[in-house]
Amino acid sequence: MMRVIGIDPGLRNLGWGVIDVDGVRMRHIGNGICHSTATADLATRLLELHRQLTDVLARFAPHTAAVEQTFVNKDAVATLKLGSARGIALLVPAQAGLVVGEYAPNAVKKAVVGVGKAAKEQVDHMVRMQLPGVQIAGPDAADALAIAICHAFHSQTAQRAAKVVG
Repeated sequence: MMRVIGIDPGLRNLGWGVIDVDGVRMRHIGNGICHSTATADLATRLLELHRQLTDVLARFAPHTAAVEQTFVNKDAVATLKLGSARGIALLVPAQAGLVVGEYAPNAVKKAVVGVGKAAKEQVDHMVRMQLPGVQIAGPDAADALAIAICHAFHSQTAQRAAKVVG
């Protein structure tokens, strides 16, 4: 059994989702969104996210983590701020001693939906199909659960390949 936390970085809303994986079976454990105060300075906002995400990891004790990669957009300032939030998303699991996988958004969509250019609604729908009965806290949490599912698929593939080679 492996417990995976998926993290969707964001400065205002940082989504998280935790699943248990046992072979091909996946079970929803929890999901939510860490929020920062929009009117606070950047350092305070990052500290808020760090504290909240640290609490999530302490509460759910995942074995591994996965974070979505971000890409540069036209607004350099927004990209730098998002990069800072992504730093928190990478730092907190690393501080907990976890190995952190990183996945491009199209890789997450392809793993969960089967199509790299899938719409957010399709990702949300497939997350609900793969985790029956899940109550999702919002779009950022749905994305985080998709990242966790993607990591589970990639980890299973790597384990199977290691058995063939080994």
